[in-house]
Amino acid sequence: MKKAALFTLLTLVSVGFVSCSGGYSIPKPPSGLYQRVLASQGVSSLTSNPGLVIVNGQTDMLAPVAPISAGSSPGLMVLSSTRATLLAFDSNGNNVEIVDTIKESVTGAVRLPGATTSIVLPATETFAYAAVPTAPLTGAPPGAVEIMNLTAGAIALAVSVPNAQTVVANPNGTQLLAFSNDSPSGGASDVVTIITPSLSTNPPTASTIAVPGFDRPVYGFFVGDVVYILNCGTQCGGKSQASVQILNLGATPSAGASVPVDGATMGFISGSTLFVAGTSPTNNACAGEKTAAKTCGRLDIVDLGSLTVTGSAVITDGYHTVMSESANGQLFIGASTCTNVGNVNAPQGEVRGCLSIYNTTNGEVVIPPDNGDVTDLQSFTSRFVEYVAEGGNLRVYDTTHDALLVDNIDGTVINGIITITGQVIGVKAIDFF
Repeated sequence: MKKAALFTLLTLVSVGFVSCSGGYSIPKPPSGLYQRVLASQGVSSLTSNPGLVIVNGQTDMLAPVAPISAGSSPGLMVLSSTRATLLAFDSNGNNVEIVDTIKESVTGAVRLPGATTSIVLPATETFAYAAVPTAPLTGAPPGAVEIMNLTAGAIALAVSVPNAQTVVANPNGTQLLAFSNDSPSGGASDVVTIITPSLSTNPPTASTIAVPGFDRPVYGFFVGDVVYILNCGTQCGGKSQASVQILNLGATPSAGASVPVDGATMGFISGSTLFVAGTSPTNNACAGEKTAAKTCGRLDIVDLGSLTVTGSAVITDGYHTVMSESANGQLFIGASTCTNVGNVNAPQGEVRGCLSIYNTTNGEVVIPPDNGDVTDLQSFTSRFVEYVAEGGNLRVYDTTHDALLVDNIDGTVINGIITITGQVIGVKAIDFF
């Protein structure tokens, strides 16, 4: 932890202020913690109000402070690259709450015209983007990518993208990709919409290009001048087997070469390797696993240099939405609507949920004994642990054993839960560690 502590110290000093003696003072957040994790708790109860709960990222214990108020049902969270700004979506009011993580308080909100499950905050902390599939537009089908001005607390521009479900951005925020997966009639679901925003004008403007030649694309990864698109294919009602396909950027963007995979709803890039997960409607047997589940998903390993599949592993089924790699190469893969087996609260025999852990060194897969959808994951560079939001609970996994964290003092398992009243949806490490 010494290296991480030094890094955190230097980070905080860089945003400090000059003291009277000419040195630097480190601004101390109200919680008094320098290694913080926020968990969004979106359910009211007799003993707790909704909010962003602060967790000590060193001890895995709740901070003895009140949660940050962020609407009546906060869930999805997104961090800026500096981690000074966090956005939390309140599903009750369709508000995007703007959180100053240094002050640990909400500084404003932007009201969206409908619900969203996809927000990006690239490059700048002034503008953010949300995909709103039901956004009403005059003279156009419902659906838009909303450009939010966080300083003004308002929508600056609605960019028409019919049934916009997902938005991703390149690292500097100069290009966005919007996906209209799950559109009942196809159409817009089989194109990738490239959005180029211009934020220097007031109000901002944006140009769009709809690139055809895909099959229910749902996500994309920018790697230099190339974008790797995940085609969900038949799992999402498309025409063909799922695939990873190149989107060629340039003056005339076009669909390029592709490689078939078993399923493709979420991926993770490590170096020149793309790990991609999904559940095939046809190749979904649980080969090699002793489980009561009748169907299983697949994790395919794609070499981006040759655009070939170099390996595959059996994982849980469902619609895979989140991936995270631990500091020691354990790939955590989360899904929703998977096959749940047994009851983690009264375990008898097999217990199974929506979490898979893939060892990138030896290819082994662990399915932890838990239940429920996995809604968020958080890894760390300085600790061999993974925070997992599953079934509304916040679990802590020891990634050296792919099992629930064991207390180093007395050797007892802490039930795999950081006890938070209510329903945990999102989890984000605020500080650099």
